[in-house]
Amino acid sequence: MSLLNVGARALLANQVALQTAGHNIANVNTPGYSRQTVVLQTVQGQFTGGGYIGKGVDVQTIQRNHSELLTRQSTAASAVDAGDTVRMDRLRQLQEVFSGGASGIGASINDMMNALSDVVSSPLDLTARNVALTRMDEMASRMRDASQRLDEIGYTVAEQLKGGMLAVNSLAKNIAGINEQIARAKGNGQPANDLLDQRDQLIRELNQHIQTSQVAADDGTVSVFVAGSQPLVLGNQPATLSIDDPTDFGAGSGKKVLSFLAPSSSSKVELNESMLGGGQIAGLLRFQNNDLAEGRNLLGRMSVAISETMNSQNKLGLTLNGQPGENLFAPISLGNAATGSSNTSGATMGLQVADPTKLQASSYEIAFTGTTAGSVTRHSDNKVFTFATIGELTTIMGNDGLALTDGSTPPPIVAFPGAAANEKFLVNPLVGAAALLKSLQYSPADLAAANPINAAMGKTNGGTLQLTNLRATGIPALAPPPIGTNVTLNFDGTGGFTIAGTASTPVEISTNPPIPIAPLHPGPPPVYSYNSGQAININGWQITLQGAPKSGDTVMIGNATDPQYSDWYKRDTGNASALMGLRDVPMFDGATLSDGFASAMAQVGTRTQSAQFAAELSSSIAANLERDRTAVSGVNLDEEAARLIQYQQAYQASAKMIQIAQNIFDTLIQGLGR
Repeated sequence: MSLLNVGARALLANQVALQTAGHNIANVNTPGYSRQTVVLQTVQGQFTGGGYIGKGVDVQTIQRNHSELLTRQSTAASAVDAGDTVRMDRLRQLQEVFSGGASGIGASINDMMNALSDVVSSPLDLTARNVALTRMDEMASRMRDASQRLDEIGYTVAEQLKGGMLAVNSLAKNIAGINEQIARAKGNGQPANDLLDQRDQLIRELNQHIQTSQVAADDGTVSVFVAGSQPLVLGNQPATLSIDDPTDFGAGSGKKVLSFLAPSSSSKVELNESMLGGGQIAGLLRFQNNDLAEGRNLLGRMSVAISETMNSQNKLGLTLNGQPGENLFAPISLGNAATGSSNTSGATMGLQVADPTKLQASSYEIAFTGTTAGSVTRHSDNKVFTFATIGELTTIMGNDGLALTDGSTPPPIVAFPGAAANEKFLVNPLVGAAALLKSLQYSPADLAAANPINAAMGKTNGGTLQLTNLRATGIPALAPPPIGTNVTLNFDGTGGFTIAGTASTPVEISTNPPIPIAPLHPGPPPVYSYNSGQAININGWQITLQGAPKSGDTVMIGNATDPQYSDWYKRDTGNASALMGLRDVPMFDGATLSDGFASAMAQVGTRTQSAQFAAELSSSIAANLERDRTAVSGVNLDEEAARLIQYQQAYQASAKMIQIAQNIFDTLIQGLGR
């Protein structure tokens, strides 16, 4: 009977081994499946006088070929890879918006500025004027189209985040359910291998959306944590994650945050974005809150700068009808700053453009520690500026081209008076500006190509004095001489000149506000220094003279519509030249208007290239770690086929053993029956 028992045990053990090998083969393509191996153990032998006689074999357990370290490393690496890859994909879409070529925004800006050269050459050519206005309309249209494409990208990201949240919460519930099943199965004394595989696979899928850390408990369950310490799954209790507006400024911030809601709590906790690690949700949040926000600010800054500078310059000139020019583009309102949710004073902060050439592609957070003191954080580079008075706050924002008001509708514009302690404001003026850029002028006659002033050299001048430039600057406010009067510059031949007529003191316009230039001699009349080629700024217009005047030489400046100049203003292109000259004015972090889009392309391209490098690196690391994990846990069909043959032969031998035991038993019975 002992031989029969040994054979029966061997037969059952090899049958289990065959079944396990078949189970491995059946699940070779099952995601997350770990190869299983039968662990056999020798049955304790029976002692006899002749020694211990073996009693066969038993199945000790079904072992799961699994490395906890490799599994966790692979899961974490795949989370980083998912986050880097989804951010790279979205940045590529953003880069397409900031693309070059003939159909790009940069080409439309250059076409617009170049079209003005034809107006300068032929101011009476209505076709040239019409082409210039058409180019302005095309540029505005491309800006609006780019803004719409950014909105579409933002909508896609928002929908992807919603889908990711549904998947995360569903996976968390499933992990909690499997935790409970594993805890119950552990009481049987054997590991529930397939349930463990299923849970690990769910955790891997969860990490594709958001990176987690896991802590194993004694009852076999695994707790899953996000953002370092928030328990998404605690035993069999899942928490809930959601995408919400920040608490501080709500929807006005233009940003999104990940919120955590514990099972037994009614209040959400905002998770720190920097603690999220990898996963598609973290990558999408970084793209929306940083990359997309920068793209919108870059586009908005260009729109505001172009609109403000060209509108201001056109309003300084004269149209073909002799009227002051009007806005070429619809003025873009910067609106009001978003108020903090805990603000109680009711203070409103309005925004105006102080200097379009100083605008930064950034948002700002202004936090008050007192009624007039606090700090300004510029988000583009996270620089912090402190202020002790509203005057200092005004200077800080003015350095970035912005003026703060009390939010009232102008006129008049009232400066921001201050707020209460611990109140916050979010300044985000450029994010939607590009969508508001629209051309207003469609009649060729309404392009203000002429200067509002004219100049003539004295008929009796004996020196080499020549007029090289005459234009309106609007700094300070433009005040052409009244019709019938002139402003006369009288030169003394020794490097000085006096001013006669209705004119103010010459000023230095490189400062803000402009400051009066001190005379060489106080007079009367005051004598000012003359330097060949140096601009003279008076009453919002600028004249540049070259050469050496003699004593008694004069230059007369008058109103361009004065009958003494007839209809010269129709053939004058001084203001059109000034409009065209804006293309060479530094506006965007030192880049000129014509190079501004190229600078924005470079910024977005640099971000995309950096993201692509990060994605390639993380993908390589994730692939290597997954290969190492698969080498331990994966099913090799060649090995399993070899094991099938091995266990089949052992099974056949075990069956033969039982057959022999049966023959011996039959022989014994027959012998006893004689």
